[in-house]
Amino acid sequence: MEAGGGADSLDLKADYLPRLVARIIDLLAAAALAQMVKPVGFLAGLTYVLIADGVMPGRSPGKAVIGLRVVGDDGRPAGLRESILRNVPLGAAFLLSVIPWIGWVLAGAVIVLEGLLVVGNERGRRLGDEVARTHVMNTRSERSPGW
Repeated sequence: MEAGGGADSLDLKADYLPRLVARIIDLLAAAALAQMVKPVGFLAGLTYVLIADGVMPGRSPGKAVIGLRVVGDDGRPAGLRESILRNVPLGAAFLLSVIPWIGWVLAGAVIVLEGLLVVGNERGRRLGDEVARTHVMNTRSERSPGW
């Protein structure tokens, strides 16, 4: 495998807290877009959720701030295709969030399931990562204190 795709990439696997913080940053950006003129804002937020990891190769704005990158099994940074594939479950949760009560519960269930998969997977893969054959890795040479 190429650099970043072998056993060494497991050492750089992103910890849970930085991933969570990066995701919160990205979801806040998506929510801000969704509050723009309706329905265009909602569609902009949904589009952001789906493509964010591929706009800057392998990095959403949240991941760039925190120092994370999404890479494929071959070690290359994720592109738009991989970003869309890996974020379909989160896009579905974003769509469900507009349905009062039942949608909120279902969206929460999707998010909890994805989080549990990250914790339970050796490479930190969630369902979307398994489909896209990607994983999130730490790109800083030294991890920040507290991460």
